[in-house]
Amino acid sequence: MKSLKLISSAIAMLICFVSMAQERTITGIISDETKQPLPGVTVINQTTKANTYTNFDGQYSIQAKTGDMLVFSFIGYKSQSQKIQNSNIINIKLLPDNQTLSEVVVVGYGTANSEYEDRSYARAERKREKKDAKQALKGKAAGIQTQNSIAYSAMPAPIAIRGNATISPKNEPMYIVDGVKVKANQMAKINPNDIDNVSVLKDQAATSIYGSKASNGVVIISTKNEIYKNLSEKELDKKLNIMPIQTEPTQEDYDAFVENAFESPKTAPLSTFSIDVDNASYTNIRRFLNNGQQVPKDAVRVEEMVNFFKYTYPQPKNENPFSINTEVSDSPWNSNNKILKIGLQGKNIPTEDLPASNLVFLIDVSGSMENMNKLPLLKQSLKILVNELRPKDKVGIVVYAGAAGMVLPPTSGDEKKTIINALDNLQAGGSTAGGAGIELAYKIATENFIKSGNNRVILATDGDFNVGSSSNSDMEKLIEEKRKTGVFLTCLGYGMGNYKDSKMEILADKGNGNYAYIDNIQEANRFLGKEFKGSMFAIAKDVKIQIEFNPKQVQAYRLIGYENRKLGPEDFKNDAIDAGELGSNHTVTALYEIIPTGVKSDYLAEQPDALKYTKTENSSTNYSNELATIKFRYKKPDGDKSIEMVQVIENKSVILEKASDDMKFSSAVAWFGLKLRDSKLIADKSSKEIIKLAKQGNSNDGEGYKAEFIRLVETSK
Repeated sequence: MKSLKLISSAIAMLICFVSMAQERTITGIISDETKQPLPGVTVINQTTKANTYTNFDGQYSIQAKTGDMLVFSFIGYKSQSQKIQNSNIINIKLLPDNQTLSEVVVVGYGTANSEYEDRSYARAERKREKKDAKQALKGKAAGIQTQNSIAYSAMPAPIAIRGNATISPKNEPMYIVDGVKVKANQMAKINPNDIDNVSVLKDQAATSIYGSKASNGVVIISTKNEIYKNLSEKELDKKLNIMPIQTEPTQEDYDAFVENAFESPKTAPLSTFSIDVDNASYTNIRRFLNNGQQVPKDAVRVEEMVNFFKYTYPQPKNENPFSINTEVSDSPWNSNNKILKIGLQGKNIPTEDLPASNLVFLIDVSGSMENMNKLPLLKQSLKILVNELRPKDKVGIVVYAGAAGMVLPPTSGDEKKTIINALDNLQAGGSTAGGAGIELAYKIATENFIKSGNNRVILATDGDFNVGSSSNSDMEKLIEEKRKTGVFLTCLGYGMGNYKDSKMEILADKGNGNYAYIDNIQEANRFLGKEFKGSMFAIAKDVKIQIEFNPKQVQAYRLIGYENRKLGPEDFKNDAIDAGELGSNHTVTALYEIIPTGVKSDYLAEQPDALKYTKTENSSTNYSNELATIKFRYKKPDGDKSIEMVQVIENKSVILEKASDDMKFSSAVAWFGLKLRDSKLIADKSSKEIIKLAKQGNSNDGEGYKAEFIRLVETSK
């Protein structure tokens, strides 16, 4: 009996130990003393060294186990530590670090109360030798935040004086330099060595002097010799060497394409295309709209807009790597037409079961990458990816400018400090030997190839190749040759003004790869952090779709988007033809617009006479209950032979009001994309109706991306 009790006690202790050692997800909200959420707070697990940052709503998520210590830190606030116990939710309130307040003069009505403090501050500033005037403000007082990772790439890093408003670029303070009101980009260019004094006004102290326009606070800067006093805006720009901001991208490069037209199933019975998991077009469009710029028509790829968002498709239940889901409803922009939605859901493979990774970072460090929204943002982005690496993963770093070279040999994923130090040491300068960089990166990836592993080159650049193999055709041939090595490719695009979208898209399409445009650190965190598995681990490659519409039910059809992914009918079974890749837990959505049989439409061309010798439908068989038959072909990531799947789509439709949220939201996104392209095939271009439909379909939006889309449509009106 005694031995039985001892065994029971041992089992209980073992269960307790296992439960304590199990890693789990810890979430929470970080707020300040006024209960306002704090974005950008650093959260570090001292045990595992894992780290993350809070989003704009102060929310964070990090992996930890019982007994781990989390440390929460933020500039101007006292750091806090919290030991992980039983709860998975830990909310923290950070308190101001008042010890730093003596370094900033805060006045109520524009005059400093202490001449000694002014001089002390000026001396301290000169010693610091900050890179710019905005950095001179960083960390000087609780409630002042400068954001290095810019959310809107045309603007300098924003400053926010914390009050009752959430931090965003629209909440930046007013800037007064030598008595002259200046813009944020002008203030950022001021030489910090010229600054004599900086004062900050908040709340009533600001508005009582400068009015309601100062409700977000005022930063008052005095220079040593008042060198900016009484200057006009143009004179300021000239003195600070500020070039006028272009309202339209004059040097950006996009491939032109023609929108898909309606086709008849009697003359074109098969529609064939490659899947597209890229979403670079959407983030690029978001950048234009957030900067108040007109969106170039050819920058809009509707399928990439639709596929930016995640939909609630079920996980596959058989041996195939993805499930197939279809739905038919009314067209929101052409009331007599129908929309067919085809959704694929990739299998969600647990992180611990994913194969080892052999990654090579191929980084553009040419002179065109020196802007804040290029190389500096790029380095911060790749640090997010580095934090996802496991000890069995390895990463090497290749850079290219006037020439290409390796700055870090393949290094284990548990040596994160070594990898991050190598990233931090990168600087921009020189021309752009893109072809040489690709050659070297693939050479290193091939030499360290992991059989049945995840072998991938990650190219990060603005796409401005101007030395060596530079033409689109040359790059296409080079990358098609390199994909034969079995190494996949991920392209990360950065910057604006000279951005070469066309080159990036070609590289991704032809190199067994995917493509993302990183417009801010939040997008980097989404693509390289939260969606790391889908972005970096392919579960199927060369995925093709072929659909045969039933002419008894379909008078005409058109594929919405995918213009540069269309294939010939004969390409479907040709395993030599390249197609798109699907990542772990990825979703892919495609939409067709259908004109039902018997419906009169202005979008239909004159139909040819019936053919005498050829029939495109079997009149002896009645398929009245079938709308279409859809086929899929895919290869395993390391396979060479395709596997085929077939599914019949029933002739069954629901009114739009009763359609799924996924149907409503994906249709709204496509509708907006067609409007941006000024499509001639949509009757209704009302932003109000697009917003209404998107709101009806807005569900499962934990990250707020769908709500952000609705705001973009509202601001684009």
